[in-house]
Amino acid sequence: MSTATSRIRPAAIPPLENGDVLTRQEFERRYDAMPELKKAELLEGEVYMGSPVGDEHGTSHSYLGYILTGYAIGTPGVQPCDNTIVRLTEASMPQPDLFLMVKPENGGRMRRGEGRILDGVPELAAEIAVSSASIDANRKRRVYERAGVVEYVLWRVEDEALDWLVLREGRYEELAPSADGILRSEAFPGLWLDREALLRGDMARVQAVAQQGLAAPEHAAFVERLNRPR
Repeated sequence: MSTATSRIRPAAIPPLENGDVLTRQEFERRYDAMPELKKAELLEGEVYMGSPVGDEHGTSHSYLGYILTGYAIGTPGVQPCDNTIVRLTEASMPQPDLFLMVKPENGGRMRRGEGRILDGVPELAAEIAVSSASIDANRKRRVYERAGVVEYVLWRVEDEALDWLVLREGRYEELAPSADGILRSEAFPGLWLDREALLRGDMARVQAVAQQGLAAPEHAAFVERLNRPR
């Protein structure tokens, strides 16, 4: 898949349409030919076109992106991505709102493939669900689960709820908060979230808890493990 600036659609190539059933190769061919396209995903062989987002989505996206990016900045060997399309499986090519990955050189599962598109499975994917709530909670959850995405964070904005799911024996289970109410990632030690503070918009508290996680001994051990000579 080439960059947007080089994508020109020949007349013979039909545009992507919501609900198209396509192979991944045909999806990429049509996507490449649509330089104006903002967001389209292939989920289990079916095309989903992104709709324009409002401030609810944009603000929530910014807050969650702040948390994940801050963690990556403090964790050498981890890379954050925002609205980045991924060749996840032969039938699915999603564009998660956000994800975290261990860099390939640090033992991660993703590689830069043809057209500089990432191939593989990120350790954590996150979606902000407003108009897309049904898709994100059902089909996309199933796609991530079957592909082996270790953790899936789904912020259901209109429900004022955030689900943090962990893959165990091939199935997603809800990550339980610790006794202090903090969610602690299993895939990324030191990634801590005060869910209730996030939902009420108390970002000062969210930031304080995130910094505590980065200072935790398990985070230091994780950084050391990621950066051992290979």
